[in-house]
Amino acid sequence: MGNRLVRVFLVAAGVWAWGMGAAGAAVGEAMVVGDSAVVRFDFTLSVDGQVVDSSEGEQPMEYTHGKQQIIPGLERQLVGLKAGDERDITVSPDEGFGTIDPEAVDEVQKSELPSTMTPQAGMRLTGRDPSGRTFVATVKEVKSDSVVLDLNHPLAGKTLNFHVKIVEVKPVQ
Repeated sequence: MGNRLVRVFLVAAGVWAWGMGAAGAAVGEAMVVGDSAVVRFDFTLSVDGQVVDSSEGEQPMEYTHGKQQIIPGLERQLVGLKAGDERDITVSPDEGFGTIDPEAVDEVQKSELPSTMTPQAGMRLTGRDPSGRTFVATVKEVKSDSVVLDLNHPLAGKTLNFHVKIVEVKPVQ
């Protein structure tokens, strides 16, 4: 009876699975990343040899596996890992932020921008499309009366290099 209480407590704490859990761990085994597992992980993202994002000094990233809450290539390569595991993961543009779409460029009149803004090449702008969705664009070129905006994700076309450490894997509650 005492063993059962300990196992029930550990399941409630999200440390171990009892029987076959949501992520497929057997009795006494640590849960692994799989469908319907809540996963917390630390990461560092490098692109072209430069760190572009990191959870260092922040809370770990948390997502529910299988719910398409993170980029597909990273989610796919986390399967089977458990708390404490570390891995270097490379994600191709196809499974990251996509390839560069040469058609995702738009030219807008400077008069459509806020009057207090002085657009410069490389500047990132946030806007709303006609349906009200928010988007981010990068100023590609500034002309005399207009601005050319690149609507591709800033990491489109880039190979993403992650270093991840799994902090916790637990069942969805």
